[in-house]
Amino acid sequence: MHNSALVLFSGGQDSTTCLAQALSKYDRVETVAFDYGQRHIVELEARLNVLREIKLCFPQWAHKLGQDHELDLAVLGQVSESSLTRDMAFKMESSGLPNTFVPGRNLLFLTLAAALAYRRDLQVLITGVCETDFSGYPDCRDDTIKAMQLALSLGMDKRFLIDTPLMWIDKADTWRMAHTLGGQALVELIVEHTHTCYMGDRTQRHAWGYGCGVCPACELRARGFERYSQQA
Repeated sequence: MHNSALVLFSGGQDSTTCLAQALSKYDRVETVAFDYGQRHIVELEARLNVLREIKLCFPQWAHKLGQDHELDLAVLGQVSESSLTRDMAFKMESSGLPNTFVPGRNLLFLTLAAALAYRRDLQVLITGVCETDFSGYPDCRDDTIKAMQLALSLGMDKRFLIDTPLMWIDKADTWRMAHTLGGQALVELIVEHTHTCYMGDRTQRHAWGYGCGVCPACELRARGFERYSQQA
């Protein structure tokens, strides 16, 4: 039986929903984030607010929430030419992927998370990747995650499980999952404190939370919230 987990936690809607699920499922949960030279450091600040609010609003989970880790991965920003790590406009590339794609990002995240989990004796890695309602990133796809699970388990001689709770659901269902896990209180926490916007905008408040409202991340989040609200 698995009873401990490490959540790859950026402080966005998806990773916060995954964290809530982990806290409802496992006895010991730790979190990890990566500073990879992203343009807007606001997400690293927002995640600390989310952790604080979860402890305050959900005392039944607070005792399960263990150490938070932040790892320096600046080298990723040095080798990537992405609108998430460079001051450039969002656009689609000839490859068919948006220029928000940071090559190798999730592969490095999972490798470092597994190394940390090995040291911390945590059995499950949890990540909010999804190939249902997403930007097409190849390192978010189920085949990639399954291959990483096998490679990490073999390479570290430890049987890791990589759990992807959002893999086959869309953003509307992600909002519904949050409501199922923590009721309206968790939905409101996600709206108020999580950060998804690629532009790092915390000045514009929408029904679904803060953001510029026009970047791909905001558009996905807004459409999902609208569908969730209509069917709630």
